[in-house]
Amino acid sequence: MTSTIQTSKGLGFAPWYKYQNFWSPEHLLSVTLDMQATFKAQPSDIILATMVKSGTTWLKAIIFAVFNRHLYASTHKNHPLLNSSPHDCFPFIHSIYEKNNQNQLDSMPSPRLLAVHVPFSHLPASITESGCKVVYLCRNPKDVFVSLRHYLDKMKPVGCEMTPFDEAFDLFCQGVFPFGPFWDQMVEYWRESIKSPEKVLFLKYEDLKEDLAENIKKLAKFLGCSFSAEEVKRGVVEEIVQLCDFETMKNVKANKEGEHGALVRFKNTRLFLGRGR
Repeated sequence: MTSTIQTSKGLGFAPWYKYQNFWSPEHLLSVTLDMQATFKAQPSDIILATMVKSGTTWLKAIIFAVFNRHLYASTHKNHPLLNSSPHDCFPFIHSIYEKNNQNQLDSMPSPRLLAVHVPFSHLPASITESGCKVVYLCRNPKDVFVSLRHYLDKMKPVGCEMTPFDEAFDLFCQGVFPFGPFWDQMVEYWRESIKSPEKVLFLKYEDLKEDLAENIKKLAKFLGCSFSAEEVKRGVVEEIVQLCDFETMKNVKANKEGEHGALVRFKNTRLFLGRGR
């Protein structure tokens, strides 16, 4: 199949393929096709969809803490987010398929917390038909490009050369970007959030930074687990803000020493060079 579709040099060091109007990193194209064909969503699923390097790791931690606050107190030393990576608590569907570990999906407790980077039009039909909740996060494109550039530079194999910066920026502007073009992906989710606000919540990274507490309340309401007046009075929202603080997560052992990914492995420390995954 790849011999018949458009290819391009990537922003970093590996070729990308254009499939259904969007660009996919080489190692994820077959995974996307498999996911589209076989993933079975449940109505209770919560899907986090993000532009790459837009704060995915951060929002995974926030959603996990919000949704599981009745199981794990944010101030308790044994909280999962203080002992493991947000990517272990809130896995990418792509990663599950890369590892050929689809049985993991059946064993996950409901509601399942799952993440993707793909555009809305690439989501498995079962997600859009099931009625499950989709949270989307985007970020200023300049910051996304710079963050991705640094990230790819840190993870490139020994001996590989990065695409020159100016050339990579031109490719980004032309839409050659992981699961981009950038604006096309963002607009797909924005339109769905207008069309079905009870199913798709559209968030901006910059808004989270400006007022995380209020956006946590907004997120909880969308997910159907609003904070009670008593929780707000007790400072539960502020506890979650502190738990998911960048410095707090950066100093978790699993985030300093662990890895994630399958065909391509990533050190978790590379997710905490700035506020973006």
